[in-house]
Amino acid sequence: MDSKIDEIGQQIAHRIRLERDARGWALAELAERAGVSKATISKIERAEVSPTAVVLVRLAGAFDLTLAGLLLRAEEDGSADRVTRAADQPVWRDPDTGYLRRQILARPDHPLEMVQVDLPPGQQVRLPASSYAHIRQAVWLQAGALALTEGAQRHLLAPGDCLAFGPPSEVVFANPTALPCSYLVVLARS
Repeated sequence: MDSKIDEIGQQIAHRIRLERDARGWALAELAERAGVSKATISKIERAEVSPTAVVLVRLAGAFDLTLAGLLLRAEEDGSADRVTRAADQPVWRDPDTGYLRRQILARPDHPLEMVQVDLPPGQQVRLPASSYAHIRQAVWLQAGALALTEGAQRHLLAPGDCLAFGPPSEVVFANPTALPCSYLVVLARS
């Protein structure tokens, strides 16, 4: 992980600390709720490391937020404009996998969130069931191939295929090819 992180990493670090402080939680309590070590959380809060997608999802879940909700809070600018300009859509890269996440739509006054993900060749991201506890979502593959495993069920998606997720379970997004894949996630709180 990088010892120096970008502006969005700084905003995420600050937001995680604010969320923890707002709840009156010690590092140990957040660590227990999220299943992430105290040392890792401490390094993230001090902006010494950039968290992985899995760690961010776990932290967001501990705060009863979606990943998009946590990132939105980190990037709040108070804008009342309903148009999210492409140049203003936050982009975040997972330091472990190179997974690139673009937040297309996330507003506190709207029930839907939209995210575009680019998953590099041969990479995978495993997300715990807790990240799906309070949301319903669908994935639409735009390019490449995506092997998506929900619990024990595996789905192989081709461009144009769309999968509506079932009951909350551990999910693995994997790019089994030598080419990049790109997909759109649309989710709503349930």
